[in-house]
Amino acid sequence: MNIRSLTRGDGVVIGAAVLLFIASFLDYYSYSMSGYSSSQNAWESLGTGLGIYMGAVIGAALIVLNRCLPQPRKVAGLDLGTIGVGFTVLAAWIFFWSLVDVPSGIEAGAGLILGFIGALVLAAAAVATPLVPALQAALIPAQRPIAPQPYGAQPPSGYGYPGAQPQAGQPGQPYGAQPQPGQPQPYAAQQQAPAQPQPAGASAPQSAAPFSPFWYAVPAPRPLFGEDGAPTPVAELSPGVWYLAVEQRGQGLLTEMQDGRRGVLQDASDIQRGS
Repeated sequence: MNIRSLTRGDGVVIGAAVLLFIASFLDYYSYSMSGYSSSQNAWESLGTGLGIYMGAVIGAALIVLNRCLPQPRKVAGLDLGTIGVGFTVLAAWIFFWSLVDVPSGIEAGAGLILGFIGALVLAAAAVATPLVPALQAALIPAQRPIAPQPYGAQPPSGYGYPGAQPQAGQPGQPYGAQPQPGQPQPYAAQQQAPAQPQPAGASAPQSAAPFSPFWYAVPAPRPLFGEDGAPTPVAELSPGVWYLAVEQRGQGLLTEMQDGRRGVLQDASDIQRGS
């Protein structure tokens, strides 16, 4: 699950669900008769507490859960998010008529009024998020990347993400330091290896345009494939996380993840480049 994929609309959904939960403990109806007054909250009737209030909260939970999952989940052919939106719209509809059709001699309590407001905001956010660009912005903004360093050089602390660790197989060795004999050399060291002498008369190969490593973030979850070209993804890149592109591979990018794993991002369209 990736909470960085949550949008501002999802934040409104979460806030409205919290308001509904609080409202369920307030007075739903209040009435007075012959000098005697009383009130009850939603939990004194399970059909109201579980069927209406918690039905809306469950709908909100399905919307948020579906957003956090790497791939949308379906139940009986229906998307979890779609089911959640249906729950919220139905709850707002029931709250509306419960507020309009209050029996005579009975007054709507604070729980009913706040419940209607919360359900209305919840349903509106659930329906409007896919349609309004302002609600589709990330709820948790991505961290700004550090300026790209020459690949193989010692990066500033953090290496673009919290708690950078030494690379596997080289415990305690600073990133970019020269490896010990017998250890695999990093990409930068291989690039700095002395050129092999060319046979006499052989033409020198044309040098390709230099590639400058850069940070980037993806707009949506995208698979990362192995360097060997296998069709099975080895990892998944998540929105809101910065990754380091270290080499151009055709139309794709050879990418290094925070844990040191590498793979090729084949779909590099609409990526956000770091400064």
